Amino acid sequence: MSSEGRAPGLLLVLSAPSGAGKTTLAHRLRAEHPDAVFSVSATTRAPRGAEREGVDYHFVSRARFDELVAQGAFAEWADVHGHRYGTLRATVDEALRAGRIALFDIDVQGGEQLRRAYPRDAVTVLVLPPTLDELARRLRGRSTDSDEVIARRLAAARAEVARGLASYEYVVVNEELEVALAALQAIAAHERARRAGRTDAAAAAIAARCLRAVADLRAWAP
Repeated sequence: MSSEGRAPGLLLVLSAPSGAGKTTLAHRLRAEHPDAVFSVSATTRAPRGAEREGVDYHFVSRARFDELVAQGAFAEWADVHGHRYGTLRATVDEALRAGRIALFDIDVQGGEQLRRAYPRDAVTVLVLPPTLDELARRLRGRSTDSDEVIARRLAAARAEVARGLASYEYVVVNEELEVALAALQAIAAHERARRAGRTDAAAAAIAARCLRAVADLRAWAP
């Protein structure tokens, strides 16, 4: 497709507390959009399980990560639980040049940085379970951790959600996977159309209901 007829690139940032279903949503969106790609972050931690270099992460030493920071090579980076994670500018720029939807599975801090670096191209979406009680149920159901550890994760989730609700553009409540996926697809379609100077009325109507300013967030009120 010529560059004139190609849809504009989009940086779709998904953030969520652990247990919200964000990764499942991202993989479903990727499967249904051939022009969508996952952004592969760099990290200083060691590979886990079957993780592969260049597929799951770019695994680098702490010294190499520091060099990349000094070079300004990261669009965003953060220190998380003693390890550093970052999104390379080259990865972002390549996706935008190719007119792709680049999917970012990062925390709110990283999403805020990415939006500051690419204000015209990045769209931030906070994915939430229906309630905090439901999040606790999901965490307990998939974990063998102690109640103390789960309590710490819930406290971290509250802090992450509060930060996201203060800064992110969209909120998608993942109560039913297919409904949440449809909302995410609509947000992507609306934002790409808008950047191309077009209007997708159906997508715009759904996306408007997901705007943080109008979303029903009473279940997450402090």
